[in-house]
Amino acid sequence: MVQIPSVKSFMASRKSRKSPASVLVVGGGPAGLTAAYELVKRGSKAVVLEQSGQVGGIARTEVYKGYRFDIGGHRFFTKVDEVNQLWQEVMGNRFIKVPRLSRIYYRGKFFSYPLQVFDTLANLGVKESLHILMSYVKIKVRPLDQEESLQDWVTNRFGRRLFQTFFKTYTEKVWGIPCDKIQADWAAQRIQGLSLRTAVMNALFQVNNTKTLIKEFDYPVLGPGEMWDRFQEAIELRGGEVHLDSSVVKLHRQGQRITHAIVRQGDKLVEMPTEQIISSMPVTALIRQLEPAAPIEVQTAAKALKYRDFLIVPIVINRDDLFPDNWIYIHSPEVKVGRIQNFKNWSAAMVPEAGKTCLGMEYFCSQGDELWEMSNEDLLELAKREIEALGLAKASEVEDGTVIRQPKAYPVYDRDYRENLEVIQHYLETFENLQTVGRNGMHRYNNQDHSMLTAVLAVQNLYGGNHDLWSVNTERSYHENFTREEWASRQQEEAEELALLVSEDWGSEDLAEDPEAAVIPSALSRPTAYPATKSYAPLAR
Repeated sequence: MVQIPSVKSFMASRKSRKSPASVLVVGGGPAGLTAAYELVKRGSKAVVLEQSGQVGGIARTEVYKGYRFDIGGHRFFTKVDEVNQLWQEVMGNRFIKVPRLSRIYYRGKFFSYPLQVFDTLANLGVKESLHILMSYVKIKVRPLDQEESLQDWVTNRFGRRLFQTFFKTYTEKVWGIPCDKIQADWAAQRIQGLSLRTAVMNALFQVNNTKTLIKEFDYPVLGPGEMWDRFQEAIELRGGEVHLDSSVVKLHRQGQRITHAIVRQGDKLVEMPTEQIISSMPVTALIRQLEPAAPIEVQTAAKALKYRDFLIVPIVINRDDLFPDNWIYIHSPEVKVGRIQNFKNWSAAMVPEAGKTCLGMEYFCSQGDELWEMSNEDLLELAKREIEALGLAKASEVEDGTVIRQPKAYPVYDRDYRENLEVIQHYLETFENLQTVGRNGMHRYNNQDHSMLTAVLAVQNLYGGNHDLWSVNTERSYHENFTREEWASRQQEEAEELALLVSEDWGSEDLAEDPEAAVIPSALSRPTAYPATKSYAPLAR
């Protein structure tokens, strides 16, 4: 059994510490760069170690023959004042306002999102709409007693029919596992605030009180990577260091203190002292690299955590205007593509040639499976076939393309993840000079603003703060920090309001999906310790 000192005493000792002269930051994605920037502003030395050759992590912007594209879409919208201030401080006037438009492709039709009542009714038909409404009423009368899985969570809020129509196929395409094997708190964390009532009120009366139903968002002119390039420049201007192509291979410790890191830079191994360390590398890698090794229980828990991988096939199409959406969710099971980005509709500067369009065909997969192992040429051919099968463009109009693979893009919330993560969390909390931040640093499927917030609070801890980073969740990042009792009360109130809504014949349904929600994920913040594989393979014409 792992012997864990009191977390309370550990936090008290942290608060009494003097400010650090130097901090080692592992990972150059949103969380790591935010931590380094906050450190250098306070006068501390920050040394950032980024394994790949580019900062930004999964929030970077790639460039291929002048075409710029995201590894998934990144909207810049937040209610976290600290994060918004950082964005404005670093970007200045380099943000543009982008109208938010996304639709769902299902059964050969495009469904608007957020919900538009008549559009949804027309696409589904009166008969199917009535089936969905009756299914919803049934679950409100006799809800499931326990919400253990995502399937339970969604069904309790939207009814079984709507779950099967708009949630099941897409979710299982994205995650590769059945919905009844995915933990309910994944949905609760990622789709908070959305409900049938919310969507109907928004559709009929333009009421909009949730984080997901926004009409426009900020976006850097040259893509999100422009922001992280500016963060790197600001860090270096203030005396910090950002080392690319630098991977941590060992973290040596004495008891519960990290003493130094062994870093691979090219063909050299470099020893770096660690007065304090902030890590956004995956916790699985962090545990594996400890020397002496972590207790066997911790190692076993780390090995049990799972990830979902991701690849994107950007294709250049010889047409000026294909569709107005920023992105389209592909629910149709007939094709493998999960989502399609239209980069021109994020920023015109992403596409260098007039009369051309660049689409990002996004495929969710796992290392070693059929999709992941396909050659670049075969993936490009698959993308061509599927874009034509969807009726968006002809395969013959695709002129060029490339492939990028992104390992460990999404932490998976399977049935055992919570128990395994708690073992790791309790062990890591005992370290005197180590804090983990960000998506993979905490194995949480967070937005980039939430990842940045954990980094801000981690730095504050080094200057006398007393923040428990593991208690910071999506609720906090949107100024909705409820206790368990408050959250249960809110859910009960929502259920009562929804029941009233149905009794008053407000018979329309919500697609209840968000571009950064668990059901429809986008790449957010940084899986820092695992670089993408670039595969620039032009199409044969």
